Amino acid sequence: MFPYFEERTPAEAAAIRKTIQDLLRQTCILQVKYDPVTLTARDNGRYQVCSAHREFIADYLAVLGCELIHDPQDRMFRIAGEGMPVEKLSLTTTKLVLLLKLIYRDKIMGEGLSATVTCLEEIREYGRSTNLLPGRLTAQEWQTALNVMKTHQMIELPGAILNVEDKTPIYIYSTVNIFCPSSEINRLVELYREETEERAEEGGADGEAGEENLYPDVSE
Repeated sequence: MFPYFEERTPAEAAAIRKTIQDLLRQTCILQVKYDPVTLTARDNGRYQVCSAHREFIADYLAVLGCELIHDPQDRMFRIAGEGMPVEKLSLTTTKLVLLLKLIYRDKIMGEGLSATVTCLEEIREYGRSTNLLPGRLTAQEWQTALNVMKTHQMIELPGAILNVEDKTPIYIYSTVNIFCPSSEINRLVELYREETEERAEEGGADGEAGEENLYPDVSE
């Protein structure tokens, strides 16, 4: 395995190393990235590195207990397996991921791929209509959730997270399905709605009861 790596040029070796780091940090690498304002597609160089050095990267990740999976339909490489870094989400962030999936599903069914853009205002509206977010979130809660979703390639933002306003376009990638597949969405929404209502009745603050694992209940 390593002789292959040593035979690469310095530039190739650096690209492979960075690509592996990105996979471990953000779970997946998309073939195409979008400008969330213009929806202009552009090729992702990391995806090309995965394609060109797929066998080496897969072998390297296998040593870490991870599997490299190629999804040609969604045009991405992603990792799975027991060796994956475990991301812990607050209850609020988990609910926002669910709301993002609901918005993505509704837009795909209604307007198609070119319309998978949302904003904070719309997310709040979905939160109120599902009763998942009956109250106001703090700026820190929004920033934390957006950062997690951006890191894991669920969304694309036109600028820094700190600059996201009510009407700022947020582009939703199909990767949201990895963390919240359609077969689970209704069950999970109902589950978290009930928990939110129970917390409200008990007078507890949303998101104070520990963290949720990003993967077990919402992964395929």
